[in-house]
Amino acid sequence: MNLACKLLASFLLIFFFSSKGAVSKKNITILGALECDINLDIPAFQMSKHVEDIQWSKGKTKIAKFKNGSMTFQKDKTYEVLKNGTLKIKHLERIHDGTYKVDAYDSDGKNVLEETFHLSLLEMVSKPNISWSCTNTTLTCEVTKGTDFELKLYLNGRMIQKSSRKVLVYKRASNQIASFKCTANNTVSEESSSVVIRCTEKGLDIYLISGICGGGIILFVFLALLIFYISKRKKQNSRRNDEELEIRAHKVISEERGRKPHQIPGSTPLNPAASQPPPPPSHRPQAPGHRPQVPGHRPLPPGHRVQHQQQKRPAPTPGTQAHQQKGPPLPRPRVQPKPPRGATENS
Repeated sequence: MNLACKLLASFLLIFFFSSKGAVSKKNITILGALECDINLDIPAFQMSKHVEDIQWSKGKTKIAKFKNGSMTFQKDKTYEVLKNGTLKIKHLERIHDGTYKVDAYDSDGKNVLEETFHLSLLEMVSKPNISWSCTNTTLTCEVTKGTDFELKLYLNGRMIQKSSRKVLVYKRASNQIASFKCTANNTVSEESSSVVIRCTEKGLDIYLISGICGGGIILFVFLALLIFYISKRKKQNSRRNDEELEIRAHKVISEERGRKPHQIPGSTPLNPAASQPPPPPSHRPQAPGHRPQVPGHRPLPPGHRVQHQQQKRPAPTPGTQAHQQKGPPLPRPRVQPKPPRGATENS
């Protein structure tokens, strides 16, 4: 048994005195606390050599017997009879509530003592829980356990409200700094809690603060996801553009390679004139610079003939010039000097 339960049991015992050797039939009321131990002391009784047998019973059921200085019967380990005849009940539960009776007998079997106890059990009160709201200026004091208790609320040391319910609600006049104390007590126990409340006129409620924080977290997550999505799209577009540029470059290179003529080394003719088809058989080969004579046409002098051929020779086209530049240079006709006019007439 702990110290608190021992003090409680001693304080709660109500006994009546009886004369020595007389039989008492008065009821003794005892209050006990749940989950604590208790001793049922026999008032004004002392063990002597004349007392030989002590029997305890609950209702009509015998629970313990003490004879010749030792326990001779014990219903269960919850009950124990001490050497002075006191009944000890361990760890009180609801089933232990009820009426107990003790009988003492001498060596001749004569009943020298009879006492009746009525045990009532109460639940010890829990520690009060104080909560408040700065928005609606209310304070709440609450207990979760206890039997036949009373709540009392103190403001700066002065009691301002009390209640027999488990919840006490107090409406504050202002949000000024104040000290509150809430006590809960019954016959077997007492507990209390104290707080100092500091609120400003423009204070934010805890729910409002929680809502703002939650909204900020959601917004942050949304922005992070948006940035991640945009970055991913940019990377995909950049990769796609790089692939398109690579495909275009490959296509252009392929087209340029297809346009260039496929030439085999050594296949280019050295003399373009040799690649020309031979003249028909009816035409005789003529010396270079020889022109066929037309009937009725007088041949020109050699000097005029060369000039006439140069005048009638068309200018080479760019393509022809390029074609001629590819092969070796063709032989040019020899230009004869123009003889003097007098020499021509004499001949």
